[in-house]
Amino acid sequence: MSTTASAKNGTWRNWGGTVTARPAREVTPASVEELTAAVRRAAEDGLTVKAVGSGHSFTSIAATDGVLIRPQLLTGIRNIDRDAMTVTVESGTPLKRLNMALAREGLSLTNMGDIMEQTVSGATSTGTHGSGRESASIAAQIRGLELVLADGSVLTCSEKENPDVFAAARIGLGALGIVTAITFAVEPVFLLTAREEPMPFDEVTGRFDEFWAENEHFEFYWFPHTASTNTKRNNRSAGPERPVKPLAGWFDDEFVANGLWQVANMVGRAVPSTVPTIAQISTRAWSSRTYTDIPYKVFTSTRRVRFVEMEYAIPRAALVDTLRELKAMVDRSKFRISYPVEVRTAPADDITLSTASGRDSAYIAVHMFRGTPYQAYFTEAERIFTAHEGRPHWGKVNTRDAEYFAGVYPRFGEFTALRDRLDPDRRFQNDYLRRVLGS
Repeated sequence: MSTTASAKNGTWRNWGGTVTARPAREVTPASVEELTAAVRRAAEDGLTVKAVGSGHSFTSIAATDGVLIRPQLLTGIRNIDRDAMTVTVESGTPLKRLNMALAREGLSLTNMGDIMEQTVSGATSTGTHGSGRESASIAAQIRGLELVLADGSVLTCSEKENPDVFAAARIGLGALGIVTAITFAVEPVFLLTAREEPMPFDEVTGRFDEFWAENEHFEFYWFPHTASTNTKRNNRSAGPERPVKPLAGWFDDEFVANGLWQVANMVGRAVPSTVPTIAQISTRAWSSRTYTDIPYKVFTSTRRVRFVEMEYAIPRAALVDTLRELKAMVDRSKFRISYPVEVRTAPADDITLSTASGRDSAYIAVHMFRGTPYQAYFTEAERIFTAHEGRPHWGKVNTRDAEYFAGVYPRFGEFTALRDRLDPDRRFQNDYLRRVLGS
């Protein structure tokens, strides 16, 4: 099964199946020069322009009825600077390809999200993140960007060059220009020891501050309709390397986590009353395991079962109260939720519209199996998240508008003013950006 978005008969669809678009034309540039020409031609024809990555956003952030830019020919590493410890990579490069190439060079990103199917530009432009006590989102590891602007010019930015653009464009939502290359900070490849362990909900919430303080990367999953969680602690290790054994890894991560999980969700979708029982059985299938490997093999996993997701960042101090409110809401509702709730953290960063901008953050992600009604559950969850000044992930389902974002992002006006300067004619506009940024 493909893990990317699809296009049939001129219609583009995202991975989750929540968004379709019929662009006037598609362009697959093989160089920055071809991309600038496509942007200039779109302006001549009065068309808007959007670049798409792998389609892993659940929102319509990349949808357009104008010119759709496909970046699959803009891939590969441009340069590795071992003195500065940076790597410059073309924007359409999948994270998987980047991670594997870096590992061959004895290098690694410091932190990453939990899948690596996205392109580097799509992942960073929407604020994709993992979990970390000190290490932040993928975008926070950016040291330089190259952008094609609305007038077809190419702009480079960093902390020293066009710093106002750099502050915003690291998570630019596709609103400021089309990213063509990204320079990331890297470090010598290292080992992580992962410790996965089931734990009661009340214990993990009661000891959350302790777990957060004691581990470089702490995250957990709570299964609705149960009082059980599965925790994961990732910490740097001196070794030796002890990867998951191939057969055990295939059984746990492919057969159980994808094959049986697909079947279980299909049963739950067909007969919703079975969902609580399936959840109880699923939690009993969890077992503890410990393994040591290079970062991308510990941080990321394969997700073949398709779902729809909403995720909000809240102040880290509000996590436990928010999560308990979510559990109480689910417990008293008639919802049948087959997918776990994922909890992660990130330190404050200095990116204008990062979900962790200026505040230590915790993330709560709610999911529903593709094809099941999710709106009512997400509406109730969103009501709880917004009561705690939540900031939705830019690539995941939300119903917020520019007025709301202006209230939860102190630097929101800084971003929209920059957008007015860089894209006054709204060449990169679409319905989603009109809602979240204003017109």
